[in-house]
Amino acid sequence: MAQVTLGHIRKTFGSVTVLDDVSIDIEDGEFMVFVGPSGCGKTTLLRTIAGLERPSAGRVMIGADNVTAWPPARRGVAMVFQSYALYPHMTVRENIAFGLKLARVSQAEIDQRVREAAATLQIDHLLDRKPRELSGGQRQRVAIGRSIVRHPKVFLFDEPLSNLDAELRVQMRVELIDLHQRLRATMVYVTHDQIEAMTMADRIVVLHRGRVEQIGAPLELYQQPDNIFVAGFIGSPKMNFLPVTADAVGAEGVTVRLPGDLPLTVPVRPGDVRAGAPLTLGVRPEHLGLDGEGRADARLPAEAQVVEHLGSEILAHMMLPGGVALEVKATGESALHRGANVPVGVRAELCYLFTEAGAALAPLRPRPVATTRDRRQALAS
Repeated sequence: MAQVTLGHIRKTFGSVTVLDDVSIDIEDGEFMVFVGPSGCGKTTLLRTIAGLERPSAGRVMIGADNVTAWPPARRGVAMVFQSYALYPHMTVRENIAFGLKLARVSQAEIDQRVREAAATLQIDHLLDRKPRELSGGQRQRVAIGRSIVRHPKVFLFDEPLSNLDAELRVQMRVELIDLHQRLRATMVYVTHDQIEAMTMADRIVVLHRGRVEQIGAPLELYQQPDNIFVAGFIGSPKMNFLPVTADAVGAEGVTVRLPGDLPLTVPVRPGDVRAGAPLTLGVRPEHLGLDGEGRADARLPAEAQVVEHLGSEILAHMMLPGGVALEVKATGESALHRGANVPVGVRAELCYLFTEAGAALAPLRPRPVATTRDRRQALAS
């Protein structure tokens, strides 16, 4: 396996800049996920690592080798695409072995590698079937097996689960995490689904308009977003954002006025913020309380517009004074119904403040986060 280093990667198509000065260090054996909205450049970045795209500027390092000008076959990478791309006239065994035959590997070694890959992916009983006889999840395992037998330095995944139904996606997520733990391989995974990113990654790269917004462990991005884009992208349902104005700045933080003219002192470092400055207050739906639930530093009068019952929890779409919308996640035992008027409790220590430019103000007391090493140790135990 190998480390991957992307240094100041820039990619343009004519006058359109798709990647703009992207620098990322991917550790040996790390599961790195590129995430972002459609068109942010994540697939182009993955194809640049694979050698399917040549960067307009910058360099790609795999291990100690500068592979920027190398063709894909020399890089020692294996890529799993969104489509399974299996040969319909071949058996599973023949599909997995096809790349090795092209590389003129001996038949004895091909047979051994195919058996090992099939056993790892639990598809050894499917080796004599054709792709049309397989389910979507089984086909995706075959596509992964085709990569495993090559013994690559780096595995690249381009939204491999997007064609699967919801239940199978969850199952395959677990299987990919388990596969990574068993192979201890360097894996780079592209998705637009932030839930996939949060559940699978050692670290996440959040991309937006061709630039890196933030790199960090899943909980680091969730608890300490650098800016309003990352705060809004990471987390489901997404963070609530309320336009506010700085009322006062002091040692305890920044005091703002909430809808209904309620004061709230958020414990953040003000930086260059002065009284009267326009700010954005962010608070996650799961950090709000309904009708007196939990401790609160302020209670906002609100009316329930829509209530989604999800079993163990509800998602309430509330309307605050002045027509400000707010989403609240609460327990499934809540008796809230459409049209009900209930207060929404806000805890200052769980709120975020963002400047007019979108940068997050640092908390006075940093929130604890789980590191990549913590995550690996937890998965290994």
